[in-house]
Amino acid sequence: MAAGMERSRGGRAGCPRTGKSWWRLAVLLLSVSSLPAASGLVEGLYCGTEVCYDVLGVSREAVKLDIARAYRQLARRYHPDRFRRGEPGYEGETRESAHTKFLLIATAYETLKDEDTRRDYDYMLDHPEEYYQHYYTYYRRQLTPKVDVRIVILVTICAISIFQFYSWHSSYNEAINYLVTVPKYRIQATEIAKQQGLLNRSKEKGKNRRSKEEIREQEEEVIRDIIKTKIDIKGGYQKPNLSDILLCQMVLFPYYLTIYLSWYASWIYRFTLCREEYGEEEKVYLIRRNMKMSQSQFDSLEESSKQTFLEKRLWIKDNYEVHRKQQEEEMKVKMATDPRMKRYRRWMKNEGPGRLTFIDD
Repeated sequence: MAAGMERSRGGRAGCPRTGKSWWRLAVLLLSVSSLPAASGLVEGLYCGTEVCYDVLGVSREAVKLDIARAYRQLARRYHPDRFRRGEPGYEGETRESAHTKFLLIATAYETLKDEDTRRDYDYMLDHPEEYYQHYYTYYRRQLTPKVDVRIVILVTICAISIFQFYSWHSSYNEAINYLVTVPKYRIQATEIAKQQGLLNRSKEKGKNRRSKEEIREQEEEVIRDIIKTKIDIKGGYQKPNLSDILLCQMVLFPYYLTIYLSWYASWIYRFTLCREEYGEEEKVYLIRRNMKMSQSQFDSLEESSKQTFLEKRLWIKDNYEVHRKQQEEEMKVKMATDPRMKRYRRWMKNEGPGRLTFIDD
């Protein structure tokens, strides 16, 4: 009896302790669940351990206008140029602390004024457990170039096109400078200049009289201009054309593609379906394709060589193969009989690289 009463007292005495433990656990869980943002704030991300909304004094539902208004008010108050120690509202503030607050206010505004950044920041507040994901998102956005990729590509293409045109222009000027020194072209240009009356040296008197050096420079310029006009340079040293640079080629690509497709369809219709005979232009194209030469390379050939190709009917694949083998055989015979090639082979055999000799004393 006494033991039962004792057990009943012990049970009644233990109930308050159990209830108190459950109450403490509920308070702890409520506290943790009510502070998801605080546990998600990381030093070095956005506003650090401060909530950007609290820094500006706005709620999470605030619109851009409210955020901008709050930023302007706080920026005017804590801007280093406007800070005055001792004035009302600045009690306990120093210039350094005001500057620190101003930087924090600016960071909060930069975070919340952009919709994408604000969306990432709100996600961090709502999902504090995704610690590494927040770091990745923050630094990916910080390190991503702010300039549009299309602008970067356009600027790069323009830079390449300018360099390309300048390089071609330099090569063309080098070719003209060389041709001016070649006697054959120089004599022809001089004769043309005399026929046009550009080299007639009239007697000059008084102040208008020029020195011999000035007259010689003018004559050189005249000869150079005539060579530029009369000589058609082909290949890599031809006169640069704006339509050949990369930028123009990309702009005109749809036009060129349309021209090529229409030409290809016409070729198939005329020479495959209708069985028409090849014209001279088509024969030259087939010869150039068999030789695997570009248009500029083929244009640099002599007209007599092109006529020889037509006479040999090299637009026919079999004829071209026979011609190619003949050219290879002729080259082998020439290399075998050429005295210079013989001397070169003799030198390679006796004293060329790869020969190991010993000197006998």
